[in-house]
Amino acid sequence: MAGRIVQADVDEVKSRVNIADVIGERVALKPAGVGSLKGLCPFHDERSPSFNVRPQVGFYHCFGCGESGDVYTFLRKMDHLSFTEAVERMAARVGITLHYEDGGGAVPESSGRTRLYAANAAAAEWFRTQLMTPEADTGRRFLGERGFDAGAAAHFGVGYAPKGWSGLLDALSSQGFTRDELTAAGLVSQGQRGVYDRFRGRLVWPIRDITGQTLGFGARRLFDDDNGPKYLNTPETTLYRKTQVLYGLDLAKRDITRGDPRRVVVVEGYTDVMACHLAGLTTAVATCGTAFGADHMGILRRVIGDDAAAEVVFTFDPDAAGQKAAVRAFAETRGLRAQSFVAVAPEGLDPCDLRLQRGDAAVRSLMETKVPMFEFVIDQRLVGFDLGTVEGRAGALRAASPVVADIKDATVRRGYVHVLARRLGLELDEVTRAVERAARSGGQDAAAKRPSAPTAPEQPAPEAFVRVTVATLPRTADAALERDALMGFLQYGHRIPDELLRRAVALPFRHPPLEAVRAVVAEAPDRARPGWAVDAVSAVREPYRTLAAELLTGVFPARDDEHAVASARDLARRVLLRSLDAEKRELLGAIQRVPPDSEEGRTVRLRLREIDADRQRLLDDEETA
Repeated sequence: MAGRIVQADVDEVKSRVNIADVIGERVALKPAGVGSLKGLCPFHDERSPSFNVRPQVGFYHCFGCGESGDVYTFLRKMDHLSFTEAVERMAARVGITLHYEDGGGAVPESSGRTRLYAANAAAAEWFRTQLMTPEADTGRRFLGERGFDAGAAAHFGVGYAPKGWSGLLDALSSQGFTRDELTAAGLVSQGQRGVYDRFRGRLVWPIRDITGQTLGFGARRLFDDDNGPKYLNTPETTLYRKTQVLYGLDLAKRDITRGDPRRVVVVEGYTDVMACHLAGLTTAVATCGTAFGADHMGILRRVIGDDAAAEVVFTFDPDAAGQKAAVRAFAETRGLRAQSFVAVAPEGLDPCDLRLQRGDAAVRSLMETKVPMFEFVIDQRLVGFDLGTVEGRAGALRAASPVVADIKDATVRRGYVHVLARRLGLELDEVTRAVERAARSGGQDAAAKRPSAPTAPEQPAPEAFVRVTVATLPRTADAALERDALMGFLQYGHRIPDELLRRAVALPFRHPPLEAVRAVVAEAPDRARPGWAVDAVSAVREPYRTLAAELLTGVFPARDDEHAVASARDLARRVLLRSLDAEKRELLGAIQRVPPDSEEGRTVRLRLREIDADRQRLLDDEETA
């Protein structure tokens, strides 16, 4: 077994990787102060961003759930990698060849995910090559009839799975993949007569995560003698969870984040995504054989961030199934800060057929005919009521008022009160009262939330009683100085003169949580070394580690980098001045109690002169800084 990765290589890889680039592939990050970026946390559901990243120190921290760490920690938690796998992935990213220590201890247990990724990548390449074979003529004609040429197929990685029972199995076995690995990746199935290819005689689309790694496949039936479903996807595996992936997001993410406004178009199938992208709607994505749900919404929220101007546009068929899909999507978007819309193509055409029949411009025009999601759902709620009768209008009001009550923005909610009043032909006051009643009763979720019997109040988690954060610090001048000084030391310590920083961090702090962090900073062996602050935070004992992480990633109050460094140096001087002033007060009290001509008196007066000289030097340094 290979030894551990040489520590120098681990450090070198981390120093070469920009953590903001890695996290930015999953989370929309925006500037949040000097040297800091902020976005929606990928580890818990939140509506306001509390996830901070500091690229200069290679560290992230969520002020909401407390998750924090370096780029390796992020990859291990997001992709469930072992430490070795995380380092190897980043080494490949920056082009560094790793060295391993022979006999240096066992490599940490690997989850095998790296092998599954490799197997999927090899399968995707094999499927692509098969699309060019004579047997795949039916697949090529299928694509051509839908307006997709060879270039489009290559762009989306479309391939072909031959009819045989073991073509992929034999090809990947020859590359060194075991049957257990191929089974775990969902590429082969186990039958009574042995192992065989899962996908046979089908067009195949690779399903990739937001970083472009292949997680699984979706395969479309081509031949009449295929008794399987029209679309067959990879089964649930270690890598592939159909509720946690959106097809096309790896291709759409760049244009989503650069758009003005940011816009995501959610369609229903692989060919619809292809048609939208080729027509110019390059931010289209699709679910993979399942309804749009909460996990999908979480993915989109992290990509578009908390931008109120962003748009999520759903395309649905106008039939009953499409209407139900829209209502389900509405349930997941009510907490979204971005605006949500529904776009229905003329004659119920999906984007692929729309492009074929009416061209690229017709697909793009869907964005011009979209209607707000709330308006669409309100109209769905009114279906079936006879608005020409009092009873019908009353029933429609009861059905639609909870939809309006769920609108978070008060200004938008008042606007939809007017819309609903016009739809029903009722007085504005009557509709307003109905919406207010619905809001008090809990809106859409009132029935679901109402318990059948009284329940005891939920007790907070035990850790809630011991977690120390910046918010729990006392609001005193001393605590504020120590807090800000530690932020400056951790974030800009490498740019503070070594002697000044050494003296400042050697002085004990008055507040125990801040003192716990200071003590670790003082013991850091090389505060000029990249990554020292991350190591220091990791070394802080509980329950103060979260506090240390917040100090490292919090927004430092300064308008630019140079002013931040100047402020950090000033804070170090203020810590020293505070200590000198405290010592001077003690000595002035002591000198009153000792004979002036005694040795002790002379020692006190000498120390007082040294303090004054030291204070003056610090003040002079401040003026010349």
